[in-house]
Amino acid sequence: MDPQHRVFLECAWEALESAGCVPEDFEGRIGVFAGAGMNTYLLHNVTANRRVFESAGPYQTLLASDKDFLATRVAYKLGLTGPALSVQTACSTSLTAVHLACQSLLNGECDLALAGGVSIGSPLKQGYQYEPGGILSPDGHCRPFDASAGGTVPGNGVGVVVLRRLADARRDGDPVDAVVLGSAVNNDGSLKAGYTAPSVDGQAAVVSEALAMAGVDAGSVGYVETHGTGTALGDPIELAALTRAFREDTEETGYCAIGSVKSNIGHLDAAAGVAALIKTVLALRHEAIPASLHFTKPNPELDLDSGPFFVNDRLRPWPRGERPRRAGVSSFGIGGTNVHLVLEEAPASAPAPSAELADEAADEDTAPVLLPLSGRTAEAVAEGARRLADHLEAHPGLRLDDLAHTLTHRRRAFGRRTAPVALDRAGAVAALRAVTPTGTTEAAEGARVAFLFPGQGTQYVDMARGLYRREPVFTAELDRCAELFAAELGEDPRALLFPAPGAAEAAAERLTRTEYAQPALFLVEYALAQQWTAWGVRPDAMVGHSVGEYVAACLAGVFELADAVRLVAARGRLVAAMPAGSMLTVFLSERELAPWLADGAGLAVAALNSTGLSVVSGPADAVDGLERRLKEAAVPCRRLHTSHGFHSPAMDGAVGPLVEAVHAVRPKPPLIPFCSNVTGTWITEQEATDPEYWGRHLRQPVRFADAAALLLADPSWVLLEVGPGHTLGDFVRRHGAWQEGRTVVGSLRHPQGREDDALLLRRSLGALWSAGVPVDRDVLRPGADGRVLRLPGYAFQRQRYWVEPDRAAASDPRLAAPRPADRKHPRHPRRRAAVGGAGRRHRPRRRAGRAAGRGGRRRGPGRRHRRLGAHRRAARPRSARPRRERLVAGPGRPRAGRRTARRAGPPGRDLAASGAPVQPR
Repeated sequence: MDPQHRVFLECAWEALESAGCVPEDFEGRIGVFAGAGMNTYLLHNVTANRRVFESAGPYQTLLASDKDFLATRVAYKLGLTGPALSVQTACSTSLTAVHLACQSLLNGECDLALAGGVSIGSPLKQGYQYEPGGILSPDGHCRPFDASAGGTVPGNGVGVVVLRRLADARRDGDPVDAVVLGSAVNNDGSLKAGYTAPSVDGQAAVVSEALAMAGVDAGSVGYVETHGTGTALGDPIELAALTRAFREDTEETGYCAIGSVKSNIGHLDAAAGVAALIKTVLALRHEAIPASLHFTKPNPELDLDSGPFFVNDRLRPWPRGERPRRAGVSSFGIGGTNVHLVLEEAPASAPAPSAELADEAADEDTAPVLLPLSGRTAEAVAEGARRLADHLEAHPGLRLDDLAHTLTHRRRAFGRRTAPVALDRAGAVAALRAVTPTGTTEAAEGARVAFLFPGQGTQYVDMARGLYRREPVFTAELDRCAELFAAELGEDPRALLFPAPGAAEAAAERLTRTEYAQPALFLVEYALAQQWTAWGVRPDAMVGHSVGEYVAACLAGVFELADAVRLVAARGRLVAAMPAGSMLTVFLSERELAPWLADGAGLAVAALNSTGLSVVSGPADAVDGLERRLKEAAVPCRRLHTSHGFHSPAMDGAVGPLVEAVHAVRPKPPLIPFCSNVTGTWITEQEATDPEYWGRHLRQPVRFADAAALLLADPSWVLLEVGPGHTLGDFVRRHGAWQEGRTVVGSLRHPQGREDDALLLRRSLGALWSAGVPVDRDVLRPGADGRVLRLPGYAFQRQRYWVEPDRAAASDPRLAAPRPADRKHPRHPRRRAAVGGAGRRHRPRRRAGRAAGRGGRRRGPGRRHRRLGAHRRAARPRSARPRRERLVAGPGRPRAGRRTARRAGPPGRDLAASGAPVQPR
């Protein structure tokens, strides 16, 4: 591919990022208008490498190399549906593209436009031979308007601007750097010295027309970025034309500065006009006019003393004043196509609150900020995070809310993701620097969420207190449940959950009792589920562990909330009234555990939590005996701190009353699928609505391991533990079906954890987004007052595919393209013949002797000459390809440089991606 196409495409993406535009989210059509320079890479590299040229074939080489496909390739790759036009007007190409983009916007053909140009030569580093009387400088310096000016210097560069109707940009909060008040384009025609010569009449006319289109007086223009090639012929003609146009409005002298970016970066050919535009926009934005270099003494033919202009030879402040600052930009092409734009400073915007004031206003209730990052590769994500951390440190006035807003709403979400969370700027920098490639997650397409609700034993005092203080949805839902439970329990469960100072120890003791533990778990898990749902994270399936299944059933519509509260409260009371018992975790599977329970003694399997992880329940003395025997046999086991032997024969007395209670509430079929603890698979409508099922649920073992296997068998499931701690997540991770790359996320800290509840919940939200779960973007960054920031662009992970010419071709240009006679067995001759035949017609020449030498059959001239035409066309594009006029769009950030060196100075980066909205007239 022509490097001009690749770099332009990259720059186009960066321009959209800088403007805060995500193409797939943009409501409207985006157009592309741009042009490219001559493809010397094709001439010097591709056709000079026989293996590469033959393997690609003429048609693919054409698609990857010709200027015709620059704009349309950008539209295809980025999914842009507005006009995609290639324009070629030599040196004025990219400014002509800007003019056409403005017209397309004002005509309603598109709603946002990319406009620019690119010119990159091969080899990248090369010099030139000076010719007296030519346009190139004798010493490698371009000195516009100087007495010693001798010509220009060629350079490589690319630039793109984003244009939009001003009213639309301001409505959507887009960053605006400058306003295009008016533009004009014309041609010199034949009234000039020669085809390549400039014309005072043509240039003066285009400047006058642009001022008229802008509706402004030339006296209000404070700066003109000229074409300024530094040639003995071009500079005096350009200044004479400018003076003639300005004298139509004003007789004032020496008030308007002029300059030329060619003195800084050389002549960028097809990208020269947009480079001039970018420089001028930056001058307006930063309120300073950069110096035009190498100017020491004015060219006497310019007659500057009597005209309105002076050469700006130093950095000059250009602050806002009572009148809006205005500037002109000129670009003139060989062949006579002239373009001029009139710009005005962007409307003043209200100053953003400083980061210092935001930090002073922050307190312990400040909501954590989530920073969603994504890329095509893990390395791109990590590099992007590092650049963002550097940017934060370099811009201390940047607000974290604005950063989150831009990343959330104005950047595309790619497949590889991570989402650091921070409470302040320092925390954000640290979190960003901690991002590594291995810490990123591949977002699954079609990711689905399964809620996991833990059971008794995970509760603790102050669980979710941070959320209760900060998250309105969680607070409201918990209050609603607590009030319902208060009527059943005879006291407010919030007093146990969030005890007053000094009452924590007593609350913790009471919270271990089943009649309080189960209601407390239910109301916290239910409120958490409602909080996740409000954030757009809705369950596609659910699994509850023991009492957790009641939360799943309530959310699925089996029980109304009030009925579920009554059942959970009744269940807790019934279980609490049963005989005391104990429970023991054993690191054996159900089959391995069976022989240990064969002697009866009231022991039963209470839960199958994971692969090789079971729980035994029963009378305390029986559990003690089992524990002793297991330890003697070196079988790992661990005692659980419980008051009863749940899911064992000790619960038989509670089954009947619970079934009667379920009969009274009339359960309904589930609207959301959830797994049954009893069967370990999806619950059926008959089971969910059968009161006897809920009796068996109290008595039978919890088959969570089977439910986990069901979910882990489908890689699209993302598991979210909705409750305190990470017990169920640990069960899933140690399951035999667990694979690296799967995602299981918690919601609340472990009892021994000290992490902020809100911070952890936001981190979990980021983990879900990273895994591909659809999340409401307004939740990722709440609030609509965020500003769009100019942030570092995408961290492209470049790979080198540069085609080097064959050694023989490099030493002898005549060997650059392969000859037909050199191919003994050409592949796909018909395809090559067809493509070659489209190039040009050749007069057939008969070669009877050669034909006779191939089996006596006389070959028709058409096929051989069509193939020959294709190769001639590749080897000699100037003679074989007719020059066409077209418009192309260019890559994201502007880059420019002389052919012997890279572009100098940072301003170009910011400018290339800056948006210059169009003033509707």
